[in-house]
Amino acid sequence: MKKCLIVIDMQNDFVTGSLANKEAEAIIPLIKEKIEAYRQEGNPVWFTRDTHRSDYPETQEGRRLPVAHCIEGTWGWQIVNELKPSRKQSKIINKPTFGWSKWKKTKLKSFQEVELVGTCTDICVVSNALAIKAAFPELTVKVDGKCCAGLTLEKHQAALEVMKSCQVEVVD
Repeated sequence: MKKCLIVIDMQNDFVTGSLANKEAEAIIPLIKEKIEAYRQEGNPVWFTRDTHRSDYPETQEGRRLPVAHCIEGTWGWQIVNELKPSRKQSKIINKPTFGWSKWKKTKLKSFQEVELVGTCTDICVVSNALAIKAAFPELTVKVDGKCCAGLTLEKHQAALEVMKSCQVEVVD
């Protein structure tokens, strides 16, 4: 079966930077294992990066979340070293907000299954899982709950339940 792993926003700012999250830090070894397994099976690994510019404070998101983060080119924007993608083995998608609207323009339709892991479950993971499911209704979309971290445990669990309701397979 042809499948793809998508690692959502495992960037320095979300792990130890301006929006640090201990839960995101704790899932790094689990995600690393999953990446290695996908690569050993010959399956691709894609990464997303939340990508903002210096005008972030003037954007709607910046006004609602007034913490500068993931500013393109900064240390906080980089994917954590432990998961560093190689250009040869990985695709990197820079997305201007938490959910990316251009999944339909990717080669995801060539896969039978797509699995998402990363942070944060209740914002970035859920919005991308639902965007992918909407773009490709017959594609099997999975989320590994053990390899995701939310803002809180309650929000993490709630996002997993929402995804289940929308026909995303949640593995815990």
